[in-house]
Amino acid sequence: MKQLSFLLLSLFYFQLTSGQTVTGTIIDGEGLPVPSVNIIEKGTSNGVVADFDGNYSINVSDNATLVFSFVGYNTKEVPVNGQTTLNITLIEGVGLDEIVLVGSRNSKRTITDSAVPVDVLDVAEIATTTGKVEVNEILQYAAPSFNASKQSGSDGADHVVPASLRGLGPDQTLVLINGKRRHQSSLVNIFGTRGRGNSGTDLNAIPASAIKRIEVLRDGASAQYGSDAIAGVINIVLKDNTEGITGGLTYGAYSTAIGDGWEKKTGETLYNVEGKNRLDGKDKNYDGETVKLDLNYGVDIGNDGGYVNFTTELLSRDNTLRPGFSWRKGYGSAGVESFNFMVNTAIPIGNTTEVYAFGGRNFRDTEAYAFSRDSFEDGDNRSVPSLYPDGFTPKITSNITDVSVSAGVKHEMSNGWTLDFNNTYGKNNFHYYIKDSNNASMKDASPVDFDAGGHYLSQNTTGIDFNKYYDAVASGLSLAFGLEYRTENFGIFAGEIESYSLYDENGVVLTNPSLQNVATDTNGDVLPGGSQGFPGYSPDNEVDRSRTNYGIYLDSELNVTDDFLIGGALRFENYSDLGNTFNFKLATRYKLLNEALAIRGSISTGFRAPSLAQLYYNLIFTNIVAGESIPSLLSANNSTVTKAFGIEDLKEEKAFNSSLGFTFKKNGFTATIDGYLINVDDRIILTDNFTDQAILGPLNVDAAQFFANGVDTQTTGLDIVLNYKFSVGNNSNLNLGLIGNLNKLKIKSINTPEFEGSSMTDEEAELRFFSPFSQAYLEAAAPDYKFGLNLGYSVSKFNANVALTQFSEVKLQDFQWVDSPPVTFEEADALKLVATDTYKAKLIVDLSLGYAFTENINLTLGANNLFNTYPTPQFDGWSDQGGLADSVQMGSDGRYIFTRLGFSF
Repeated sequence: MKQLSFLLLSLFYFQLTSGQTVTGTIIDGEGLPVPSVNIIEKGTSNGVVADFDGNYSINVSDNATLVFSFVGYNTKEVPVNGQTTLNITLIEGVGLDEIVLVGSRNSKRTITDSAVPVDVLDVAEIATTTGKVEVNEILQYAAPSFNASKQSGSDGADHVVPASLRGLGPDQTLVLINGKRRHQSSLVNIFGTRGRGNSGTDLNAIPASAIKRIEVLRDGASAQYGSDAIAGVINIVLKDNTEGITGGLTYGAYSTAIGDGWEKKTGETLYNVEGKNRLDGKDKNYDGETVKLDLNYGVDIGNDGGYVNFTTELLSRDNTLRPGFSWRKGYGSAGVESFNFMVNTAIPIGNTTEVYAFGGRNFRDTEAYAFSRDSFEDGDNRSVPSLYPDGFTPKITSNITDVSVSAGVKHEMSNGWTLDFNNTYGKNNFHYYIKDSNNASMKDASPVDFDAGGHYLSQNTTGIDFNKYYDAVASGLSLAFGLEYRTENFGIFAGEIESYSLYDENGVVLTNPSLQNVATDTNGDVLPGGSQGFPGYSPDNEVDRSRTNYGIYLDSELNVTDDFLIGGALRFENYSDLGNTFNFKLATRYKLLNEALAIRGSISTGFRAPSLAQLYYNLIFTNIVAGESIPSLLSANNSTVTKAFGIEDLKEEKAFNSSLGFTFKKNGFTATIDGYLINVDDRIILTDNFTDQAILGPLNVDAAQFFANGVDTQTTGLDIVLNYKFSVGNNSNLNLGLIGNLNKLKIKSINTPEFEGSSMTDEEAELRFFSPFSQAYLEAAAPDYKFGLNLGYSVSKFNANVALTQFSEVKLQDFQWVDSPPVTFEEADALKLVATDTYKAKLIVDLSLGYAFTENINLTLGANNLFNTYPTPQFDGWSDQGGLADSVQMGSDGRYIFTRLGFSF
């Protein structure tokens, strides 16, 4: 025993005397000390923490490698190699001093230097710690003024979630991929949904696991990037890592137990309550099961920094079902089966040229429930008794295919100018299939599944950009100019004939009502035609329209001094179908307090060209009136029906943006606070239904609605982003973050046209044009506030994250406005008293816990909406979506429990 003790003491003494002491100071890129940095001898538990002045001292072995890490800075590994003094400079990470691509074409501009607010979001970290599987979900809880609401019973909007920035429309935010314009979805939102009358970009078509970071420019930028950038720009930067394979397997499910006693409050039977999925006849206490597998592989090409990065994602998510009334047994979020593939590559050619390309394909098979149909015995002749004796709930399904490819070359010329020549093509194809339905006019011969047709949008953009930075001009001058040529094509294609046709009593398509007798039920009532749930597009709906435009821009920033920056941009655009537009932007920033504080502001004009979908989209429903076939339609802007009502040709929306704010950064604490004011004139809206037979009668139209430049709005608000990162002990870090948005949208005027020859009064015309029902949807997309408090703690291999998100109250007008539309302001005021649905402010709590078993394997467990919070229920049965709640920002699916296994090799 004494010999063993002596041997152990000898070994311990040898370890002490064979090592060495290393000392030094740690500073940041500006030469300022970084306090509380963790210093660990790699491969051991030996470590210390730097003091307040960045000084440290540590005893290590002779062949040690030191690892320096601190939240908000890039980790650095340094071999000791016998040195006794190591002074280290840590570079701030992506959230602080990363070169950003939006907001400025200055190649040296960072986030904290920017004259306009830019958020940079680490998507990989957010996806790992929150269990959120789609880009919209990630942005909803990470960006202050971003809002997205899952829809239910809103046809195509159930499948493509409409999203907005700073309370404006889904189509008033431009989306870029690696700085290049992304195409929009072909879907235009037309029913009870956020962004009614708008088309937006389908962010969920981009795999989250392919994204390195997301840059959110919260400022008007039409003068820099062209149409759609009124609210700002979302730039998605794809991964370029070459470290092999990384991936993850995520599983999650929703809770469905949302409280007892609701049936008593409504006075009738509800569906999908108390954990019972009555639609499918199963008892469950969970639904919406989600499985996602993502893989990313990056590899070097050559020895000069070339790379290729591949990403693939498989996502399977079941429907959710929540309490609904008898006419809405399928209220809940849509299910989806999705496959994503994306590639990003760059290959240097010599020292001055780089060829790059990126793109991918997304395919989604989605499924959502439409409103239910009662049985024929219950008085609903939309159900064929032999097919659905108890009634049915149709399913609106879709195949969405989204493809894109972008390729270009960058070349640094001998005179210092950098040239970037690029071509980007993208196409979105949206194909409807209606299942578990029938065409009642076909009676027993009706199929139950229908190909209902769909729509597509393609876009090709060719651009050439020139950029140069002059170090010798003042404290630096960035100059950029370029031109862009874009073509767009929108189309609607018809479905199969059974999906849209009305049949006569002999089972033949009704083409001549004067000679054919329409099919009727046993009571003599006319049977409706077309697929129930969603009528198919007919050949009369088909369109194939294109347009072109070109733009020329100049963009510059001048550092008058190291502290004082001014910037400006000019842009001219010409559209083949709209004419010309000219826009400008001015921005400035001034640093104070040794550059810790910066004051910034901007003013700009903006525009958004009406989309081809808004110009040419149309729907036709067929009714039989007095033995004649009378269409009820959403009328295209160029149709004779639209012109008969005096609706003018659509023109561009025009905006004026102004913002003022400040940034502050010191010792791990950063703050950005920016106020904004956005005036938008001639916003395009979708009108309510017109039934004025004085105009419609001679045109053989029973009811019609239109796209129009209908309202002028003013949006004011404040964005807040606070973050504090610090060490709380040996190898322990704490991150505190607060994001917030205060927002107020005001409808300044409703631009009701003169309806010459109409029998409507002025009051009825204004209420038909854009009623309080439609106004409420516009305002609900701009909630009064949203605040998110994020707390993150990490120690060694363990991390914990808590997020508290407070959503503001939302008020909507319910379906009584459609069921019994008022014709006078007095009737409208009375209806408002009973038709206002108030969804109270709610707090959502998310929690996740993570553990790294090895450097290559980690596990995360968590719950979003931990306390199972739901929107305020509406018990009167008039909600526009047919459930106990309409679509609000917090969602109505309840608690989501998830686990994610991450791996790399």
